[in-house]
Amino acid sequence: MGKVTGFKEFERKDESYKPVKDRLKHYNEFTVPLKEEDMKEQGSRCMDCGIPFCHSGCPLGNLIPDFNHMVHRGEWQKASWILHSTNNFPEFTGRLCPAPCEQSCVLGIIEDPVSIENIEKIIVERAFKEGWIKPEPPKTRTGKTIAIVGSGPAGLAAAQQLNRAGHTVTVFERDDAIGGLLRYGIPNFKMEKGIIDRRLAILEAEGIVFKTNVNVGVNYDVEDLKKFDAVVLCGGATERRSLPTPGIDADGVVQAMDFLTQQTKVVFGQKIKDQILATGKNVIVIGGGDTGSDCIGTSNRQGAKSVVNFEIMPKPPGHRSPSTPWPYWPLKLKTSTSHQEGVERNWLINTKEFVTNAKGKLTALKTVNVEWEMVPGERPKLIEIAGTEKTWKCDLALLALGFTGPEATIAEQLGLERDVRSNYKASYGKYQTNKPKIFTAGDMRRGQSLIVWAISEGREAARQVDIFLMGKSDLATKNEAGDLVGL
Repeated sequence: MGKVTGFKEFERKDESYKPVKDRLKHYNEFTVPLKEEDMKEQGSRCMDCGIPFCHSGCPLGNLIPDFNHMVHRGEWQKASWILHSTNNFPEFTGRLCPAPCEQSCVLGIIEDPVSIENIEKIIVERAFKEGWIKPEPPKTRTGKTIAIVGSGPAGLAAAQQLNRAGHTVTVFERDDAIGGLLRYGIPNFKMEKGIIDRRLAILEAEGIVFKTNVNVGVNYDVEDLKKFDAVVLCGGATERRSLPTPGIDADGVVQAMDFLTQQTKVVFGQKIKDQILATGKNVIVIGGGDTGSDCIGTSNRQGAKSVVNFEIMPKPPGHRSPSTPWPYWPLKLKTSTSHQEGVERNWLINTKEFVTNAKGKLTALKTVNVEWEMVPGERPKLIEIAGTEKTWKCDLALLALGFTGPEATIAEQLGLERDVRSNYKASYGKYQTNKPKIFTAGDMRRGQSLIVWAISEGREAARQVDIFLMGKSDLATKNEAGDLVGL
C-alpha cells in the first residue's frame, strides 16, 4: 500500500450531517462530504493485510484495497475504473448499502474499520463531476434480443451487462418511472432521484430501451415475451407482510411502502388524492428495520405530533455480539439519521389490537411486552409478560414489516416453479428457471435482500444469459468461490 502505517496514524472520519432542525425542513440529501485531503487519509487507513476479508464480505467482490490505494495517491480516475470494474452503480451502494465489507474489514478487529462505503461514494461523485463516466455502447451487436422485467438495481445491472455484450436489451417497468424501489421506496433524503436519472441517461445512450407503465402479466401479455431470445425476471419481493391482529383493517393502519411512495411522488410534483400524512398525528411505526427508519424520517418531516417505534425483537447490543464474531455480519444496535431526528424506540413489544372509534378510524394501539424462550433444537417461542398491557394513543400506524416474496402473477402465467419461500426457483450460479430461456435474479429469486446483492445477482445472471445465447461470455462476474471471472 502507499502508506503502510496509515491505519496507525489516522482515525476513521465519516461525512457529517446538516443540523436536524435544518434538514427536517426538506426532503433533500443532507450529508456534508469530507475534504479531499481527509479522503486521501481515509484511503490510506486500508491495511496491507494478507487476506482482505472485505472481498468476501462484499457480494460484488469489489476490489476495495485497490481503489483505496488509488484514493490515497489521489489517482481518482484509476479509482473510478477499479470501482466500476465490479460495481455498475456505486452511487447507489455508496449511499444505501449497509456495508458488509466494513464489518469484515481486518482493521475492524482492533479499530474502527476503513470507511469503505463513503470512499466508494466520493469516488463515483468525483467521476461524474469530472465527466469520466461516459456512455460505452457496444462496438457490434449480436442480433440477440433480451427482455428485462423490473428496473430495480438487479434489472439495471443485468441490462447494462447484457448490452455491453452486444445484445439488444429492453427493460419493462410497471411503474411510471425507472428505478424500482430505488425510485419510490427510498426517501429522497436518503438518495435524491437525480442520482438515478443521470445514470439512466448513460444507459439510454448506450442503447438500452426502457418502457414504463408496462406491467407484465397484467397490461402486457406474457406470450409477447416469447419473441425475445431470452428473458430475465428481476422484479422485487413486493408481497408485504401484515399482522393477524384485531383491527388491522382500521382507517389509519397503513403499509409503510404506500406511505413512502406517496410522499416521494409528491416531492416530484405529483398530486396524490387523499395522501396519507403524519402531520399533527401520533404515529407508531411497527418494525425496526430500514423501512421503519425511513417512515420515522418522513413522519418527522411531515410534522408528526409524536413518533414511536415498536420492535418485537430484543434490543441489540451496542457492540458486536459474541454470537456474530468477525468477519460475520454483526448483531448490534443500529441508530440511523432518522432515529436521531426524533423517535421513541421500544423493543420486545407486541401489538395486540388496533383500537378504533365508531367510524372505524384508528385511535389507539394495545400492546403487551414479550420475551423469547430459546430451546435448543426448536424455534424460538414468543412469551407474553402478564401485567405489561398498555394502550398507546395512535392516529397513524405504519406497518414496516418487510416482504414475504415476489408476486405470483408472472410465475403462474409462465408456468415457472417456485421454492418453499415462494421465490422464483433458479439455482445460484445458473439463474435459469425451469423454462430454459427464462432467467431470474435479485429479490425475485433470493427474497428480500440488499441492493448490493441485487446488483451482484443482476451481473451474474447476465453472464449466464450470455453463455446461454453465445456459448461463452467475457462478462466479468463473481463466482460462488468469490473469485473474479471474465474481463
